[in-house]
Amino acid sequence: MLGQVIDLIEKHSRFAITSHIRPDGDSLGSSLALCWILRGLNKDAEVIMCDSVPHSYSKLPGADEVRVVKDIDRDYDAVFVIECSDVTRPGLPALKDQFVVNIDHHSTTALFGDLNWIDSTAAAVGEMIYNLAKAIGAKITSEVASCVYAALLTDTGSFHFSNTTERTFKIASDLVKYGAQPAKLSQAIFYNYPYAKIMLVGAVLSTLQRDESGRIAWITMTKEAQELSGATEDDSDGIITYPLTVGDVEAVAFFRELSNSTYRTSLRSKNRVNVARVAEHFGGGGHANAAGFTIQADFDELSRDVIERLKEAVVSAPAVNGREIKPR
Repeated sequence: MLGQVIDLIEKHSRFAITSHIRPDGDSLGSSLALCWILRGLNKDAEVIMCDSVPHSYSKLPGADEVRVVKDIDRDYDAVFVIECSDVTRPGLPALKDQFVVNIDHHSTTALFGDLNWIDSTAAAVGEMIYNLAKAIGAKITSEVASCVYAALLTDTGSFHFSNTTERTFKIASDLVKYGAQPAKLSQAIFYNYPYAKIMLVGAVLSTLQRDESGRIAWITMTKEAQELSGATEDDSDGIITYPLTVGDVEAVAFFRELSNSTYRTSLRSKNRVNVARVAEHFGGGGHANAAGFTIQADFDELSRDVIERLKEAVVSAPAVNGREIKPR
């Protein structure tokens, strides 16, 4: 499939790149990297998004050129859709009428594109974009390297998640040689928070609860807490990692209230606890250790159901290094 993507790029000249609503480090970093690659090949390319660039990623090369649109409003030979589970995720209704190249590393992704390049072995889509650049013979500039590095850094949880492999480190090493600056990128992404985010972190962590075993934890962000802190929804990104730092906790749920009894629920886990299966039950998806879904439901019923399924996921997780994981 990579060969077909290369053939498309070589035969055409006008492209758009987009990703899901509320873009994250991998979706935005990969989109920007692909845009830099295409422009380096003398193609007409731009990144378009339904939502604006989150503050944490505002310093990535090309972030200031991302065009925020309500829908597809120009003619393109093809639109690259990065890291989306289905064609509705970018929030651009006319996307269904375009020639779409679907690029993702989630095995649960629907094959909605005219071309579907899916590689579930990749730690991030950024890894795939790097492979594309090498295969097509594109120059890997410092801009490309920085954007791909940001994608890898964020989607591996700063190289903490189980999707981190020897190949991931090899690519990261190459990217540094091409001009990516790890310290500078880490500071821009992780040490550049607005004050309102820290206030929100405090409010959300005050809701922390654990089940009787101490292995399942969950936190909640209400609309009221968000408004009182003066934070945006983007400021809630990353809060879910705090409960996971507790030694005994193996799975975490983060319930974010949106509106009209709608909740965006993020799931994280350690070791071999598969939270993607839990997310799939509620119509979502993701990685074994990082997944999520959005659903309209009664909160009490939703939280009970999610916690019960997380308990099942923890109990049924395979042994780690020969140690059997048993329910407490």
